[in-house]
Amino acid sequence: MNKLNHLSLFAGCGGIDLGFKWANIETVAAVEIKQFACDTLKKNFPGIKIFGPPEFDGDVRNFNLKVLKEMVGDIEIDIISGGPPCQPFSVAAAQRFYKHDKRYKRKGHLDEEKGNLLPEFIRIVNEVRPKVFVIENVTALISWNNGEFLSESLKELDDDYVYSTPCAINAHKFGVPQYRERMIIIGTRVADKRPCFNDNTIQIDKIFTVNDALSDFPKNPLNHQLRAHTPETVERYKKLKFGERDHKGRVDRLDPNLPSKTVIAGGENGGGRSHLHPYLPRTTSPRECARFQTFPDDFEFAGTMSRQFTQIGNAVPPLLAYFIASYIKSYIFNMDVDFSKELSHIKHPVVRQLPKHIKVFNAIGQLDNSDKVGQQISLYDLMSEKKRCCS
Repeated sequence: MNKLNHLSLFAGCGGIDLGFKWANIETVAAVEIKQFACDTLKKNFPGIKIFGPPEFDGDVRNFNLKVLKEMVGDIEIDIISGGPPCQPFSVAAAQRFYKHDKRYKRKGHLDEEKGNLLPEFIRIVNEVRPKVFVIENVTALISWNNGEFLSESLKELDDDYVYSTPCAINAHKFGVPQYRERMIIIGTRVADKRPCFNDNTIQIDKIFTVNDALSDFPKNPLNHQLRAHTPETVERYKKLKFGERDHKGRVDRLDPNLPSKTVIAGGENGGGRSHLHPYLPRTTSPRECARFQTFPDDFEFAGTMSRQFTQIGNAVPPLLAYFIASYIKSYIFNMDVDFSKELSHIKHPVVRQLPKHIKVFNAIGQLDNSDKVGQQISLYDLMSEKKRCCS
């Protein structure tokens, strides 16, 4: 197999698609409902067919196998990925308002606009029949409604699909210079493959920090707009120590010696959200937030500054997506991965240097009664023949 084809649902600005591109997986089509995100996709992925505005409404409920074939022909889809909107399940999204406030967002599957889109993802998987699917969401989805919503949704998968145990993935353990916890599920119908993707999938010898992310910062980068703060606000910010919170503005000064706090999107009707720069009395720019998310400096975000923050905060870090793609290639498709070759040219200071810090990459499956299924790649043999891990 020379090339894997990918369909991206709920694509956003393309964080998953970019990580997959680094792994030489081609995104042939994307589904996205927001105009500004579609504009970003068009800027950075000119070859992708997009089911989204202005040509289409972008609503995944109106997307199906027939529409896909009209867009890309009879191309076989190997992988489908998607992160159905997480705000209805997110703890962070609910913190600003009380439960009975009409602006309270944590309504789960009862959210009429966004809360019931995971079953739509499952529907499309069953229609298109990819060899692999990836679901990304907030970890709160695992326990929402005592886990019933997630488990009942997954039961609707065709019987030949198996999937990894839903669990929390910590992005900083994959080299992302940010504390970001997400749920990742990898499923497949490839015979004798039982995916297992968690924090033990990779071992690195360095935790990357805010300082690492902001190193070698260019003079005039794309999307480096700055907010205009009042003199009073600037004075408040000057007094904050690393890690301290400005309660009036509800923002935190980043500690340069730690990974960034989670990059968040903010409300879609507001001004976007960011943290405070560790050394300067101002909030971070979209480009600085993009650095924390591992977007390279040549990735351009469309839309207003507020909507740039929205896209960046909603995205899957491309570096995490890259390792998801590498796991899929290595374990499920028995394809080679070459971290140094694939990452050394990326215009991001952390991504470029990460390969030399990878000690083990565990491309293995779930335990059965006798064996570990898959491959464990040590630093020594990342560039050479892989060895089977049996115990």
